[in-house]
Amino acid sequence: MYKTALAAIVSLGVLSVPVLAKSGVKTGVLDCDVSAGVGMIIGSSKTVHCTFKKGNGSVEHYEGKLGKLGVDIGVTNEASMAWIVFAPGKVGKGALAGSYTGATAEATVVAGLGANVLVGGFEKSINLQPVSVSGKTGLNVAAGLASLSLDYAD
Repeated sequence: MYKTALAAIVSLGVLSVPVLAKSGVKTGVLDCDVSAGVGMIIGSSKTVHCTFKKGNGSVEHYEGKLGKLGVDIGVTNEASMAWIVFAPGKVGKGALAGSYTGATAEATVVAGLGANVLVGGFEKSINLQPVSVSGKTGLNVAAGLASLSLDYAD
């Protein structure tokens, strides 16, 4: 029963995010290492260290915070998340710096998965579409709004 409820929460979140359909051109992949953390019932905040691999092969580094507002109960270990980056055209150096928001849903029972579709950056013109979540372990249930704040680190 518990596993079914967790699967339903994740499915609901994954099904609700296509509203933020991808737009623009795929410019690369943002791969982030997410720190371990504790959900504090109404939200959480975790440190991220990210690498943006552009389509032309160049690499940029970013640091920031991944936050959640909504139901977030439990404890998770470190994880990796990756997003495909869509922008209106070529992105300049440090262009991913800024704030992003979107829907989130995740469930973790020993190992888990989640989805965070985020929109933001320069004039809210950059979309981050989730590609993968790996290494996420712990016990956690979360649904609500996600925020990602990135600072250019190179």
